[in-house]
Amino acid sequence: MTEKKKTGDKGEDTAVNYLFANGYEVLQRNYRYRRGEIDIIAQKENILTFIEVKSRKNILYGYPETFVSESQEEWICLAAENYIENNNWQGNIRFDIIAIVWDTEEPSLDHFEDAF
Repeated sequence: MTEKKKTGDKGEDTAVNYLFANGYEVLQRNYRYRRGEIDIIAQKENILTFIEVKSRKNILYGYPETFVSESQEEWICLAAENYIENNNWQGNIRFDIIAIVWDTEEPSLDHFEDAF
């Protein structure tokens, strides 16, 4: 497993723990549709949230949340549409980003609601 993959997996695990601690129910991880992947699909009350997790070891090259490209957003939205249709979701939805930086022993985590 590459170092980048390890950092990403560790970030997703940290994000899941954060979500549980903040009252979310995690419904699915790494949902794929065509070329799109949604890192985490979670629900809190009547909002279905599609979450992209970005992890970095440091901010030397920029903040993690800035690395979600427009084309990645489009693929995430397409995958979300597929999930909504397959699960007959009728409630509200939201797209969030969780950004994690591992530059200290305890990571810093920022949750951006309605990111795109």
